[in-house]
Amino acid sequence: MSKNVLVTGGAGYIGSHACKALRDAGYTPVTYDSFVTGWREAVKFGPLEEGDLMDRDRLDAVFARWEPIAVMHFAALSLVGESMRNPGLYWRHNVLSSLSLIEAACAAGCQNFVFSSTCATYGDQDGVVLNETTPQHPINAYGGSKRAIEDMLRDFGASHGLNSVIFRYFNVAGADPEAEVGEFHQPETHLIPLMLDAIDGRRPALTVFGSDYPTADGTCIRDYVHVCDLVDAHVLGLKWLEAGKGSDVFCLGSGKGFSVREVIAQSQAVTNREVPIIEGDRRPGDAAVLVSGSTKAERDLGWTPKRSNLTTMIADAWRWHQNGHYDS
Repeated sequence: MSKNVLVTGGAGYIGSHACKALRDAGYTPVTYDSFVTGWREAVKFGPLEEGDLMDRDRLDAVFARWEPIAVMHFAALSLVGESMRNPGLYWRHNVLSSLSLIEAACAAGCQNFVFSSTCATYGDQDGVVLNETTPQHPINAYGGSKRAIEDMLRDFGASHGLNSVIFRYFNVAGADPEAEVGEFHQPETHLIPLMLDAIDGRRPALTVFGSDYPTADGTCIRDYVHVCDLVDAHVLGLKWLEAGKGSDVFCLGSGKGFSVREVIAQSQAVTNREVPIIEGDRRPGDAAVLVSGSTKAERDLGWTPKRSNLTTMIADAWRWHQNGHYDS
C-alpha cells in the first residue's frame, strides 16, 4: 500500500525538494499548492492537487481521496520585510490557513504532522547559540505567525492527539545536486540567488543591507543549511512520527555562522567571478546574528548534514542557476 504524504507548498523551493526526498524514501508526495508563490514545473515527483488552504471543502476532498499518513506543511508567506509592513497579511495567510489545514487533518484522522517553522521565532538574541529551549521572542510578524502555529499544534495535540514534529530552521541554501529543482522566487530576497543573479548580470548588483551591525565585518551573520540536508531531516521526522515517538521540536542548521561578506567572498571563489555590490541600509526586523545548535536533531533523529558547507551550497545553487529558472 502506498504511503501518501500531503505536502503543502510542494511547488515551492523547500517543498519541491521535500517531494523528491519523500519519493526517494518510498513515499508518494501529494503536492497541495495554490501557486501564489510556487511553480508548476517544480511538481515532478508525485501527484498535484491545486487549492487554497482556506478552502476547507477542497481540503476535505483531498484528504478523502489520498488518505495521507501525514502532512508536511511548508506553505507560508515568508518575507520578513513584508511582514513588518503588512502584519495582517501574515496573520491571515499563515495562521488562519494553518488552522484550516490542522482541523482538516484531524477530521480526516491524519494524526502525523511535520511543520516547517523558523529561527525567526527566536527574534534577535545575539551571541546565543539558539536551540530548542531558547525562549522565543519574535520581532516580526513572520516569526510571530510561525510561533502561533507551533502553539496551535500543541493545543491540537492535547485535544485531538495530533502528533507533530516542528523544525525550526535557519537560512536554507543550495539546490538539488541533479538540478531537477532549485531556488527561484519572484521577487527574490535570498542572499545566494541574489548574488548569483548579480554575478551573471540578471540584476545590476547585490545590495548589502546594513554594514554597521555589531559583527566583525559589520554585516549580518547567518547559519546556512543545505536544502537537501534540511529535507532529509523532514523524512527522518516523518519516520519518527510513524514509529510512535510523539511530538517534538528540532532546530536545523549547520551550527556555523557566516557573514554576508564571507558568503560573497566564497561565491566569488566558487564561480570565479566578481560580485558587484551596493551598500544599503539595514532592513527592519533583521537580527544581527542567528546561529543554530542542531545537536538534538543529530542525536535523536540521527540527522547528519552532508552538504551544508558553504562551498557545496553555493556550487549546487550555481549549477541550478545556470540550468535555468521556472517559467510560470
